[in-house]
Amino acid sequence: MKVYFISGLAADSRVFNNIQLPAGFETVHLDWIKANKGESLADYALRLAEKIDVSETFVLIGLSMGGMVAAEIAKTYKPAGTILLSSVATHKQFPFHFKLANYLRLYKLLPGQFFKSASLLKRLFTTEKPENKKLIEQVIKDSDPVFIRWALGAILQWKNETIPQPLWHIHGTKDEIFPVRHTNPTHIIPKGTHLMVMEKGAEVSKLLKEILSAYNPVK
Repeated sequence: MKVYFISGLAADSRVFNNIQLPAGFETVHLDWIKANKGESLADYALRLAEKIDVSETFVLIGLSMGGMVAAEIAKTYKPAGTILLSSVATHKQFPFHFKLANYLRLYKLLPGQFFKSASLLKRLFTTEKPENKKLIEQVIKDSDPVFIRWALGAILQWKNETIPQPLWHIHGTKDEIFPVRHTNPTHIIPKGTHLMVMEKGAEVSKLLKEILSAYNPVK
């Protein structure tokens, strides 16, 4: 069975390097495509979903922004399951500062390069392992500032209220982007940060194995 992975904002498939799926599941990365000017997250998600082979049963896994995109795809494409990592299922789970940023239209006032620089600066004060920190810095440097600016606006204006079913949601107790108290996860990783997919890859992989075992693709 194919499992489609969608990364987070300013990231790519490299953030999933530490994730291992159980036997019988094939990893397929849905890489970001160029966004159209003024395009909503919902419309963008449907264009990204054109890469999915709908002739076969599949599962979606979305990290952060990728989780929101997965939730949108799930409404139309009906995967066997949707798994969110360090994400939110609806806009109602956004923390207050997201709502404030949207009200102030900060994404229109600041260039995408500013957010890239801010993300890189933040890495100086985080506690990722040296090898992970180096990879994250390179991933951010490789990201497109034009796409980042569009994505920030699309995220802040996202109004989804539909929770895909079946849904599994893995979240860390130390997530600094989406505080766990605002979410409703099915699985909790103690001390997991927003980048737990890298820092706690073994723990995330173990939970994914438990979740995916219900599909038992191995004969």
